[in-house]
Amino acid sequence: MVVLTPEEWVRQHFVHFMINVLSYPKSLIKLESGIGYNQLQKRSDIKVYNRDGEPFAIVECKAASISIGKETFDQVAVYNKTFRAPFIIVTNGMEHFSCEIDLQSGTTKFMEGFPVY
Repeated sequence: MVVLTPEEWVRQHFVHFMINVLSYPKSLIKLESGIGYNQLQKRSDIKVYNRDGEPFAIVECKAASISIGKETFDQVAVYNKTFRAPFIIVTNGMEHFSCEIDLQSGTTKFMEGFPVY
């Protein structure tokens, strides 16, 4: 059983959006999975894989009452140092930000929309 916290509400609605609007395959989306970083166990909200099983995107969800700022981006960036996805998304259900990551150079570019699967 999953408790419907404000963050969980955002997570469930964003997954629905990814599947039904962005056409992301449900089978390639993993919720609340662990990531090891600097001998600490972290938990990402949503991970998306490509059809080859490689990282595609990592999504960090916050409750609608939480504003998205540098701390949120820092959190997902730490997760992505291990996951190494070319896209990161941050959302609180009201505001959404997508970034494309050049894994070679480490540069980040904000996107207008969401990565197309």
